[in-house]
Amino acid sequence: MKLIVQFIFCLLLGAATFGQSGGDSDPKVITGKASFYSKNLDGTETSTGEIFSNKKLTGASNEYPLNTWVRVTNVRNGKTVVVRINDRMHKKMAKKGRVIDLSRAAAKRLDFMGRGITKVKLEQVEKGTTE
Repeated sequence: MKLIVQFIFCLLLGAATFGQSGGDSDPKVITGKASFYSKNLDGTETSTGEIFSNKKLTGASNEYPLNTWVRVTNVRNGKTVVVRINDRMHKKMAKKGRVIDLSRAAAKRLDFMGRGITKVKLEQVEKGTTE
């Protein structure tokens, strides 16, 4: 009897999950505000343990796992850049609506250095995606 119950349970579990993906088939898309790192953070350690450089195309976000590649689109002008998430933002930044804090190199590509903050769309992309 115990084997029959286990068999039925397995059938039901299989039927309940049939057709579901592992969650990675639909990339996570987020909108919000982007800012960029201060110059004085060059040389500090990131959450991945690497040394931060404003010259690299990286970003800090609490929305994606570390080492995730993300396409950032400046909603105001349509410019894009692909960055790797290598750090976490302070929780106060998230409360202000920030979804990513970018290196200065990434912010320059998005053309919002003069504004300081801009509205962005984030899309998870495959590792090595360039645009």
